[in-house]
Amino acid sequence: MTISVIKPLAAIFLTAISCLSFSQAWDETPGKKGDEVRDRFIASQVKKIQDKSFAGIRTQEDWLKGKEEMRRQYLEMLGLWPLPVKTPLKPQITGIVDAGDFLVEKVHFQSFPGLYVTGNLYRPKNQKGKIPAILYVCGHGNVVQQEIVDGKKIQVSYGSKVHYQYHPVWFAQNGYVCLALDTLQLGEIQGIHHGTYNRGMWWWQSLGYTPAGVECWNAMRALDYLQSREEVDGSKLGVTGRSGGGATSWWIAAADERIQCAAPVAGIADLHAHLVKGVAPRFKKGVITGHCDCMFFINLYQWDFTQLIALCSPRPVLLGNSDADPIFPVPGYRRMAEEVKKIYALQGAEGKFDLLETKGDHVDTVELRAGINAWMNRWLKGDNTKPAGEMTKKFSPKELQVFSSLPAGEINSTLHDHFVQPARWEIPGKISDKEIAAMRQKTIAALERIPFRNWAVDSSKPRLAKTGEKTAGDLRLRTFEFTSEAGISLEIFVLSSALEEKAKTLSVEVVDEAGWNGFLQKTDPFLQKWIAGESKSEEKAAGEGKNISLAPGEVRLVITPRGIGRRKWSDEFLLEGKPQSYQLKRRLALLGHTLDSLRVWDTLQGIRALKEDKAFSGTPIHLKGNGEMAGIALYAALLDGDVQSLELHDLPSSHRQGPTFLGVLRQLDIPQALGMIYPRPVKLTFSNSEDVTRFDWVWKFQKAAGKEFIQVTNRGK
Repeated sequence: MTISVIKPLAAIFLTAISCLSFSQAWDETPGKKGDEVRDRFIASQVKKIQDKSFAGIRTQEDWLKGKEEMRRQYLEMLGLWPLPVKTPLKPQITGIVDAGDFLVEKVHFQSFPGLYVTGNLYRPKNQKGKIPAILYVCGHGNVVQQEIVDGKKIQVSYGSKVHYQYHPVWFAQNGYVCLALDTLQLGEIQGIHHGTYNRGMWWWQSLGYTPAGVECWNAMRALDYLQSREEVDGSKLGVTGRSGGGATSWWIAAADERIQCAAPVAGIADLHAHLVKGVAPRFKKGVITGHCDCMFFINLYQWDFTQLIALCSPRPVLLGNSDADPIFPVPGYRRMAEEVKKIYALQGAEGKFDLLETKGDHVDTVELRAGINAWMNRWLKGDNTKPAGEMTKKFSPKELQVFSSLPAGEINSTLHDHFVQPARWEIPGKISDKEIAAMRQKTIAALERIPFRNWAVDSSKPRLAKTGEKTAGDLRLRTFEFTSEAGISLEIFVLSSALEEKAKTLSVEVVDEAGWNGFLQKTDPFLQKWIAGESKSEEKAAGEGKNISLAPGEVRLVITPRGIGRRKWSDEFLLEGKPQSYQLKRRLALLGHTLDSLRVWDTLQGIRALKEDKAFSGTPIHLKGNGEMAGIALYAALLDGDVQSLELHDLPSSHRQGPTFLGVLRQLDIPQALGMIYPRPVKLTFSNSEDVTRFDWVWKFQKAAGKEFIQVTNRGK
């Protein structure tokens, strides 16, 4: 079969829920040039990932020898490695609907203790022997109706299985068992898909949690359930779904080889389409703004989605899509199809992968449905004849409802607190310096393996380049540039005495935007104008340089990591002309980074540049940070042992508050990172005295180590 382009006879519309010189001003339009740097960085990262996707794979042997490690990486990125224990499903049938030639069973099971999965199982009424089964994974098509319960009007969710019922009806009437499965967010019990999409729950990324992993796990357990049914031929299992269900079809087909045939529809596009260029004007900088969290794994290993498709090989896969779909654009899936065909060809399975493309928007066309049905018949039944037309049987939401009342003890609504567990560190009664050193070495290795694994690899050392100097009274301000990584040039501001006193300490602060503004406000007014490019280089200082006081021999430095200061990045992308916050952070996570992890790298590179410079090398470094930037400073000091002391203001007590690093909570939390600074001195300052109590682990660790290396003060509110 080749690419087919068909004009639809009918369509069902479904809206997807599936998210310089120092004497010159850096930019006349605030944020413009910074955003250009940001966009170039994103594009370069996408190209890097695409270039390495199948690098070195030239033969079938090349592909097969790395395939199982790819699958392990993939499961880890879904939060499913190691795989959860398969606990008893406890399936229950709460009712059966007799439709004449087929039956509909209203089913629920627990894929994880307390995680209820609702669905409808369709099966032929007069079945003989075991027959193939289709898992239909629903997209975002929830049906909600207002009902009167105990005299009160309430909104009742019937799940997405009601909306998509025409698919399982066809399968049941054509000799299949079909289980239509609700999603976590849009089921009868409603959980959350939109943690980072619009709720600011960035700690999902720190935990390595994604609802994509939940949907995959629920589908895995649904296969367990299907194989337990006496009607089902467990060796002939297929999966299909569209939009969000198309994505879940990819998740389960790549993860579980019990799937013998797959037909995902409108559920995938490559990284370039997601992050660089869409087709529709409202997604001109990528379609990620139109997709929720269930569409993405935590991309620790920097995959393009082409690798996900390839993991399904050499099993039969049909990729279906419409040619005017704004959130799954044609170039985004065609590029992948061409690459995946090569992997199928290496395995002598050219005919087992195909692309079916029809005319239309993001719609469930008749032609797409017919293509799915023909594909399943061909590979699960060996039937190449034209499939039967669609039936008109339709059930009311009430007829397909599984629960008359929702079960007590469900964890669906708070699943993100249960599904992936953070690391737990025990503290012995006493611990030696040697044991702590070993713990620190192990911790650093874990950080380099997971949250910081995708940092730039560059053997050259960063160098400082002086870009300006000015004095105001007794205060001298110098500015330097250094390259953090290709395309990312950052600034360090150095305040010192104009009397050329030799530096005894480098007091280095890494700042966020608020810290940058605070630095400007405290600086001499003349220097403020100079920093902003509002004074000429030859203009004399009008101020006296007294806004900042320096201790004898102190040199104060400010590092502005990427996105901060004069080269600011915005955190907004336009969608239909309106700002969409959070999209920068979501984009970076899909590249295997977080904005915070990149800023740790920037801080490390700034420190390394200082250590390489003759003017600063050999001078003790005291590193400072405030709020989330205190967390940035903490991890920079942990990874660079030359930082001799730390001063951290309002350090968050957990990565659930920030900073965000991919998967870090599965290794350690902030109190453990603080403990690993031992025995270097740390000064902690809190605005709220209650915050001190949140570091109980650290105080126990100090006691076990036998040395108090942390000084705590309270600034008051």
